[in-house]
Amino acid sequence: MFRTATLIASAWIALTTAVSAADRPVVVELYTSQGCSSCPPADAYFHDKLAGRDDVIALALHVDYWDYLGWKDEFASPANTKRQRDYARAAGHRTVYTPQMIIGGRDHVVGNHPYEVMDLIDAHMKSKAPVDLSIERNGNRVRINAETGEDLGPMVVQIVRYRPGAEVSIKRGENAGRVLRYANIVEDWDVVTEWDGKAPLKTKATARGDLPVVVLVQAEGHGPILAAARLR
Repeated sequence: MFRTATLIASAWIALTTAVSAADRPVVVELYTSQGCSSCPPADAYFHDKLAGRDDVIALALHVDYWDYLGWKDEFASPANTKRQRDYARAAGHRTVYTPQMIIGGRDHVVGNHPYEVMDLIDAHMKSKAPVDLSIERNGNRVRINAETGEDLGPMVVQIVRYRPGAEVSIKRGENAGRVLRYANIVEDWDVVTEWDGKAPLKTKATARGDLPVVVLVQAEGHGPILAAARLR
């Protein structure tokens, strides 16, 4: 009896610490700011409809270019702004804006257009992930395994940690007097390694603390996200 219970417990632990991206969750990046008066509806939609879905990896990246309007976004990072601008440059766009959602690293849409967002998510779900990705966490270390049978060109493997939620009382700026809820707030986004896909990838990354972790495989140059996996 004790041995059976131990085996069941071990199996449960394994299920909660390892995950595969074979079923292709769709990555949705929301670029937003607490200082942007157009952002609260997109933030609410992201919080209520996307952040809790198992088939969507929703990541909120707060940008800093609206901080001059009288309220400094406490979650904003220049790195998030740079990532958005790099996406724009890769797509041939001259400007960036909020709220913006980028679906699967490829499709750009206004964050206040939920029907377009849903259509794009559905379209991405219909395609098979070209990379088989699995991740496993042991303490502060994340083991990453990936392989592909296709010639996908240079790829970048990235690791993300995010805060599941927060509530903020805005004191100044365009949203002064509002109490806003945010979900899946990116804390850090780092490159683990580059990969050409010619041989299976086996590597490790550091993820300190107990925040949820996401690993992405993305085409070089801010191209499509080819695989993603999450450990909550």
